[in-house]
Amino acid sequence: MDILRLADLEVKEIEEILNSAADFKSGIKKINYNGEKIIANLFFEPSTRTHYSFETAELKLGCRTIDFAPESSSMKKGETLYDTVKTFESFGIDAVVIRNREDEYYKQLENIRIPILNGGDGTKDHPSQSLLDLYTIKEEFGHFEGLKVLIVGDIKHSRVAHSNIKVMERLGMTVYTSGPEEFRDENLEFVDFEEYLPQVDVVMLLRIQLERHAENLNINSEEYNKKYGLNNENVSKMKENAIIMHPAPFNRNVEISDDVVECDKSRIFKQIENGVFVRMAMIEKALKD
Repeated sequence: MDILRLADLEVKEIEEILNSAADFKSGIKKINYNGEKIIANLFFEPSTRTHYSFETAELKLGCRTIDFAPESSSMKKGETLYDTVKTFESFGIDAVVIRNREDEYYKQLENIRIPILNGGDGTKDHPSQSLLDLYTIKEEFGHFEGLKVLIVGDIKHSRVAHSNIKVMERLGMTVYTSGPEEFRDENLEFVDFEEYLPQVDVVMLLRIQLERHAENLNINSEEYNKKYGLNNENVSKMKENAIIMHPAPFNRNVEISDDVVECDKSRIFKQIENGVFVRMAMIEKALKD
């Protein structure tokens, strides 16, 4: 089966993936395809965590992997996304993981018969990131219902934010958004960062995409860190059991200070660790269903 948007999955299916990830992490569940499954990773924009986390998950499951290089492919000659993916299907590949800058790129691939796992599309969805975020939160608190989450930063351009808000609210969490006015999503109400910081259980920071939007910011990095970032002063205002999350990569000393990245409240590298087990669970589900 395809895993393109969490909105397409029932809550029960989401919980099954999270439980499966927990079983992989604890060692209760062990699966080895013994090289009988081949998965192609088609990434059309730079990625470290998502790309190589998926590849690590594939290798841990005993799959063989193919890394597609768009810059040296026939797409440089004008080949379409559909024809590229159809070619991999014709090779006998068992599944593909795709990241693409285009929103809902997968609508072009409706006639593809092998499973597609969405590694992120445009500013719309990032299902594997949302699932690993959910897993990390559940691992920390043991539940979702009633938790309060503050997502801070470039909401407008963030597929992580858009994907997370929807699924978190479905699971009973209250989600607030904050950040500079120029990064506000007009469909969401922004709250005051300083006011809500002491009230929430999870503070999820988003990377400011300096390579794309630096010219739109009316404040410099130091001012951003003080007003919307997490530094020692702001961390001291958080609830005692509150945690810090970030999908990474992060801009050190912009949205998060150097000495906060690995502080006691930070779960950033725990998210990365959990991402492997969540993606193992996603791959198993895609290949099985």
